[in-house]
Amino acid sequence: MKCPLWSDAWAEFVPFLAFDVEIRKVICSTNAIESVNARIRRAVRARGHFPNPQAALKCVYMALMSLDLTGNGRKRWTIRWKAPLNAFAIAFEGRMPTDIK
Repeated sequence: MKCPLWSDAWAEFVPFLAFDVEIRKVICSTNAIESVNARIRRAVRARGHFPNPQAALKCVYMALMSLDLTGNGRKRWTIRWKAPLNAFAIAFEGRMPTDIK
C-alpha cells in the first residue's frame, strides 16, 4: 500500500536530499528557533507596552540573555554551528560571508 503523503510530496522532498547532511540538520532544527521566539514573545507580552523602541530592544535583549545563564552559550554555539556553516559555505560559494569565526 502506497502512502499518498510521500508520493504527493516526493518532488519537493528529493531536492532536500541533495543537501549535505549538516545542512539538512539545520533545516530540520526549527524547534530550537521556535523556542527562542516563544521566550521573546513571552517577555514582550508580560511587559505589555514600551515607551520607546530602545525599551523594546532592551526587553528582547534581556530575554535572550536569560537563555544562557552560564555564559557558555557562545562557545557551544560556535562548536555546534562550525560544520553547518562550512557546509553552507561550500554549497553556496560566494553567497556566504567569509569572515564568520
